[in-house]
Amino acid sequence: MSMSDSERLVQFELLGQQFSFYTEESEEDMEHILSLVRDGIREDNDGPKGSLLVAKIAVRACLKMASDYVCLQRDSRQYREDSLRRISQLSEDIAGHLEK
Repeated sequence: MSMSDSERLVQFELLGQQFSFYTEESEEDMEHILSLVRDGIREDNDGPKGSLLVAKIAVRACLKMASDYVCLQRDSRQYREDSLRRISQLSEDIAGHLEK
């Protein structure tokens, strides 16, 4: 996998472990993303950090974020459908008034 010219290295610590990866995301977006990840991890992180517990915490946080994402996709799809329906109805109403 080759790195594009716009990618940069991001390094961060999470649950006592160091992580690094390359991304094209902006600094602002990465700060927001990492903040969401840390908040998700914090919700499940009340005890010691054994490697099995770290894995379970990370998986639960990933599942929660995936669940949130699926809900947002569903809500977005419903919003688009509702908007298109309202636009169609308004177009019909306007056409009806113009015919009068």
